[in-house]
Amino acid sequence: MSTTHFGFEKVDESEKAQRVRGVFDSVATRYDLMNDLMSMGLHRAWKAYTVMVANVGEGSRVLDIAGGTGDLALAFAKKVGASGQVVHTDINEAMLRTGRDRLLDAGVALPTLVCDAEKLPFPDNHFDVVTVAFGLRNMTHKDVALKEMNRVLKPRGKLLVLEFSKVAKPLAKAYDWYSFNVLPRLGKLVAGDDASYRYLAESIRMHPAQDELKTLMKEGGFGHVDYHNMTGGVVALHVGIKC
Repeated sequence: MSTTHFGFEKVDESEKAQRVRGVFDSVATRYDLMNDLMSMGLHRAWKAYTVMVANVGEGSRVLDIAGGTGDLALAFAKKVGASGQVVHTDINEAMLRTGRDRLLDAGVALPTLVCDAEKLPFPDNHFDVVTVAFGLRNMTHKDVALKEMNRVLKPRGKLLVLEFSKVAKPLAKAYDWYSFNVLPRLGKLVAGDDASYRYLAESIRMHPAQDELKTLMKEGGFGHVDYHNMTGGVVALHVGIKC
């Protein structure tokens, strides 16, 4: 049987999706609060920059993969207007339900769908923009998922991958200390779950670094790929164009 990583642990491929689902089932109701605390609110700026780079307008079709609690979906819905469409998806039902409720509270009703990014239930050449924020690192077969994202994009369509990445060397020791000491304790205090936030820190370390992900996206069919480091490389936004 093939194996993959769940954080630092090696597991059978068939187990990973279920274990990742367990992580997000556990933290869904406290996910937004924890994002604010552990990033000191910076995740809002990272997402705002992603929306700006997407540069969508009235009538655009946007697919938000691993859309979770709906931050990006809500921002894009305001941009595309009544003539456009934003599809809000996640593999985790608890996260998606939390996001749907937040969107409805904001007066926004979007198509909301539980689906696997490795098997997207959408036709070829359908979306102008596909986004995945802080979700790619949790996918078992990132290469398969990226090819699926490419498939559903229109020619010249844009994929935006916002993800934790490899920090600049001067920040590495402090970042490691924060990740493996502060995050789990914060998770225990706020969400009652230290293990999920220990997994978060480990999964970031196992995710491809900036240039590796750029290569993976090109192998997935994107003709032009660039990335933008933010906060010293704590996060990177990769932008791929389907040619």
